[in-house]
This record gives sequence, C-alpha cells and structure tokens, in this order.
Amino acid sequence: MITDTLDVASRPALDRKSGRLSRLVFFCIIAAGFTYAIWNLAHDVDTSPTATTTWTPFLLLGVALLIALGFEFVNGFHDTANAVATVIYTHSLPAHVAVVWSGAFNFLGVLLSSGAVAFGIIALLPVELILQVGSTNGFAMVFALLISAILWNLGTWWLGLPASSSHTLIGSIIGVGIANALMTGHDGTSGVDWSQVLKVGYALLLSPLIGFICAALLLLALRALVKNRELYSAPKGDAPPPFWIRSLLIMTCTGVSFAHGSNDGQKGMGLIMLILIGTLPMAYSLNRAIPESQTQQFIAVAQVTQQSLAAIAPQAAPADPRAVLAGFLSSQEATPELVPALAAMAGSLADDVGGYGSLSRVPAEAMRNVRNDMYLTAETIRMMGKQGVGNFNEETTARLQAFKGYLDDATRFIPTWVKVIVAIALGLGTMVGWRRIVVTVGERIGKTHLTYAQGASAELVAMATIGAADVYGLPVSTTHVLSSGVAGTMAANGSGLQMRTIRNLVMAWVLTLPVAIVLSAILYWLFSRLA
Repeated sequence: MITDTLDVASRPALDRKSGRLSRLVFFCIIAAGFTYAIWNLAHDVDTSPTATTTWTPFLLLGVALLIALGFEFVNGFHDTANAVATVIYTHSLPAHVAVVWSGAFNFLGVLLSSGAVAFGIIALLPVELILQVGSTNGFAMVFALLISAILWNLGTWWLGLPASSSHTLIGSIIGVGIANALMTGHDGTSGVDWSQVLKVGYALLLSPLIGFICAALLLLALRALVKNRELYSAPKGDAPPPFWIRSLLIMTCTGVSFAHGSNDGQKGMGLIMLILIGTLPMAYSLNRAIPESQTQQFIAVAQVTQQSLAAIAPQAAPADPRAVLAGFLSSQEATPELVPALAAMAGSLADDVGGYGSLSRVPAEAMRNVRNDMYLTAETIRMMGKQGVGNFNEETTARLQAFKGYLDDATRFIPTWVKVIVAIALGLGTMVGWRRIVVTVGERIGKTHLTYAQGASAELVAMATIGAADVYGLPVSTTHVLSSGVAGTMAANGSGLQMRTIRNLVMAWVLTLPVAIVLSAILYWLFSRLA
C-alpha cells in the first residue's frame, strides 16, 4: 500500500481509458503489422529454392512463434512499464497517453536496433544445439528456455515485482546448457560458454549499481547547479509540471522507451531467428538478400584466409575439420589441428559458395550445412581472438576478421517483419500489464512522492546505460536500472526507502537466476523425453 507520507491527492488516475478513436487507430496498426509479417513470411517461403510439401513445419513454426512472442508480450509487462512510471507519477502525461507514447518509441527502437544483442544472446546457447536447431533437441531447447522465462516473469509480475526479463532469459539459457551437457554424458559446466555468461553477468550485476549510484549523483549535481525549487517538489494535486520540466521528463521517457526497444526487443528476435532457421531452413538459413558482387568478395576473402592460415600451419588438414572446430568451441582448448582445420573450412566454404555463384542459389538440401559451416567457422574465429589462440600477425588477424564479417552478414540477419511483430508484442504487453509494475515503481520504492528531478535523474541514467549496452551488444535490464535509479534518488534526497519493497526487489533479483536455471533444465529434460 501507499505510505501515509505520500500525498494521496497527487496519485495519478490510472483507470482512465483512451478514446475509441485512439483504440481504433492502435488496433489498425496492429492488424497492419501482422498482415505485413504474414505477407513477408509467405513471400520468403514462396521464393525459397524449394517448396514445402507438408504442413508440419508451419504448424511447428506457429506454435514456436506464439511462445516467442508470448515472451516479448510478458517482457512488456515488466520492462516497458518502467519507462512510463516517472512521467505518470509526475503528471507529465496521462497514463493512457504515456503507455501509447512509450509503445510507439519502443516500436522505433526495435526497428532501428543493430542486432548485436540478439546474436549475443544466441552465442550463450550450446553450439551443438544451435547447429541442430531443427532437431527434436533443438526445439526442446527453444521451448524450455522460453516457457521457463515466461513462467517466472508472469509470477513476479503478478506479485508486482519488477524482475528482469534479461536476467530470466540468461538463467533459462544456462539451465538448458547444463541439462544438455549432463544428458549427453559431459560435465555440466561444459554446456555453457562461461566466458560469454560472465560478460553478460557483469552487465546484469553492475547495471542496478550503476542505476542507483549514478541517479543519486545526478540528483545531487542538479541540486547544486539548478536552484529552481519546482524541480525538487512533488506534484500538487493532478496539475502537470511547468513546461520545461514536463518536456525534460517526456524526453527521458522517450529515450528510455527507445533504448529499451533497441536492447530488450532483440532478445526475442534472436530466438525467433533460431525458430525460423529450424522450421524453414530453405528460407532463413542464409541471407539470400546479399548481392552476387558481395558473394564474390566473400569467396576471394575466404581463399586468401585459407592461404594465410595454411602458410602458418602447413601440416595436412584433419579428416573431419568440423569436429575439430566444434570440439574447440565446446572445450575451449586449442589443439595443433585447430589452425589447419580452420584453413580447411575456409577453403571448403569458398568452394561451396563459389560453386553456387551466390547465396541465393544454394539449393535447399545444402543450405543447413552451409549455414552450420559458416556459423561454426565464425564462432571459432571469435573464440580464438578472445583467447589469443594462434598469435597471428596483424595482416592475418585483419583477414580473419574480414572473413568473419562476411560470415556474420550471411548468417546473422533479421528480417524487418520479425522486428515488426516483436515490437507489436512488446507494445501489447505494455498496454495490458503496465499497471502493477508502474504502481510499484511510482509508489512503493520511496516513502515520499516522486519529484520531477528524481524522475528525470532516474530516466536519464536508464536511457544512457541501456543505450551504451546496446552499442556494445550487452543485454541489461531496464527494470534493474530504472527501479534502482529511483531508489538512488530517494536515498540521495533523504526521502527514505520502503524497505519491505526493497527486500522483495532484491529477493526477486537474487532468485531469478537460480529459479530460471532449474526450471529450464527440468523443462528441457521433460521435452526431450516426450519428443
């Protein structure tokens, strides 16, 4: 409940609904978005190298897409709602207007996202399952991690706790990796790229601390530099703040919404691409939009890379270079066969793609193999660079990176229609489930009403942190950054914190990872046995 120290008269009206015209426009946009997505999906399948003779892939695709979009829908309950809490509780925008405004900029953020976060998430998954994503175990992996993330997010939302969807998804991926390793007779620690997990884990661990400390410091800096008392006052009644303060708060809400879309929206996009590759490999295994001229450049770079590696390691290539690369990615231990195997894979890819002339001409029966070879090779180059394997000179290193760039262009692509449906799912989730999280952030963190300066400080820090994370391809939690930022401003302002809420937030933050790991591991084992 709201504390007695908060001005109840200043509580925003959360029950007001948008007008009929606004709802009509909104649903027309949704209908147009889904129509666009369905049309493009049908077009991609029709123009793929071969036709599908059974409805099974489409049924499987439909179920998988519904679950993946369900994750983004529930993600909207949590993370997007955080972006509107400050403008609603400072009366800068009415609740129904703020939600639509935030949804629009989430949409833009998703559409203009780089894709780096999407494939950073995929890199956490076990390599053998990514290479066999169309298999029974591949779909068990996707379903297990998505359903476990949805269940935990729904539970914490029901309790009004701003839990992190990023945190949940990372835990689910770790759980699937551990379960897969144990089920295949390996050590549980071998099923996960722990170096990548640590990189992501640091981002998730540090983001709430950054939110708390930086928001507090920013508020203190504002108090020292800007002496306008209105900025540090709680709203009086339901009157909006002065124009310049209102503009600042709306601007920061807009920035957080855009940054959230560009970061969090990518998590669902990466998983949807895995689903598309698994169900419709003939249409989505390779980026068939790459022009033939660029394909010829790829072939030339692959051949030069092979020659450079062969000069460094002139010994004969192993009988099965794919197995050598896969073993290196699994164990992260380099063998003398690694460089010759990588050279052989570069030459093989040059021959394969050169024989077809362009990626668009690769036949359906060869697409999955060509894509897997490209992904395996690109990941090996990435891991070798990270570990400093090979001690290559600058010229060879530059050639390897150029080769990897072409490989990534061919395999790491996201069609625009995927971005559109993810943006719609995020927006719908916000429209449906925003209230519980907004009330927690706006009323239950501090003991006094949120002031204009506190709202702006928390939003500015959240916007900057999430935007920076998107540039570096790191998934961070909007929930953690913003809610901890609000707590930081309350502490800096001497307003006091509602410790019961803080304890619940910390408990949700601590439990999210282990619960998601256990839940996804159990679901993966169950789905693998039932299939």
